Amino acid sequence: MRIRIGIRPSPLALKQAEETIALLRGLDKRLQCNLVKISTDGDLDRITPISNIEGSDFFTRQIEETLLQREIDLAVHSAKDLPDEIPEGLVIAVITKSIDSYDALVSKGNLKINELRTGSKIGASSVRRKTQLKKYRRDFQVVDIRGNIAERLEQLDKNGLDAIIAATCALVRLGLEDRISQRIPFEILKPHPLQGSLALEIREDNWKLRKLLESLNKD
Repeated sequence: MRIRIGIRPSPLALKQAEETIALLRGLDKRLQCNLVKISTDGDLDRITPISNIEGSDFFTRQIEETLLQREIDLAVHSAKDLPDEIPEGLVIAVITKSIDSYDALVSKGNLKINELRTGSKIGASSVRRKTQLKKYRRDFQVVDIRGNIAERLEQLDKNGLDAIIAATCALVRLGLEDRISQRIPFEILKPHPLQGSLALEIREDNWKLRKLLESLNKD
């Protein structure tokens, strides 16, 4: 059985695809998996704030369209990037177990969040993170930040930020765990409920693949 897997063209997406292939081959070692890289609006538009597009298909639309056109068989998404409404004809077959649901602080001087100086400038993306940071410390200057993990780390190093907030799971998957200054306690930053999980999306009528993936939901 050959499975064409659609992913975004980022280093993180490649790591997520590798995880997915390992899961699939754990079900059937004979599977042949081919990766198809597809740029989404989220990859092409580096300006629009994440807070403006939450709940939309900003990071999934082009991949879902390719899936509906039968050019791929399975799409791999960060589960927290799923739109509020899945297109007709598609189904989320699997939500994997989170590898780490915490938000991470990456700071200059490796300081923890309670050690940051008054007025610290912190880069964050989602409304959730921005709101909770301001609730925790009203003195923080919370600024919008975009880009993949490498680009965000570069902004920390070069753009006058004191710290950034990123998903711990992304740093772990990319082998950048040493950059984590702190896994932020849930009472300070409550993460997205699907953070750290992957969503495997297929066509609703692909019963053969749907049946194969069923066992992944039993854990």
